[in-house]
Amino acid sequence: MRTEKVDVVDVEKDQQPQCDAAVAGTLTRLRRVHGQLGGVIGMIEEGRGCKDVVTQLAAVSKALDRAGFTIIATGLRECIDPAAAGREGAQKLTIDELEKLFLSLA
Repeated sequence: MRTEKVDVVDVEKDQQPQCDAAVAGTLTRLRRVHGQLGGVIGMIEEGRGCKDVVTQLAAVSKALDRAGFTIIATGLRECIDPAAAGREGAQKLTIDELEKLFLSLA
């Protein structure tokens, strides 16, 4: 049973759609990347040219990076906004942990 203050719950309800939208967008991006990677594998199996393969591989890499940055941005919002971090299942990250995650994508 939740015993939070009403104002925190109201803020949480307001932010949940934004968080859900970010998650949905990230999942969409990752599904697209999954398809692109399958395409790259097919290109290599077909013996396509280096330029075409590398171009598509660069697009896959960029899309993965964007997905990672979106996930980190969501984590930043949760660290900065105590109401967002109070959600069930939300994992609290320290600034150092977020920085390490961010730099791991660089």
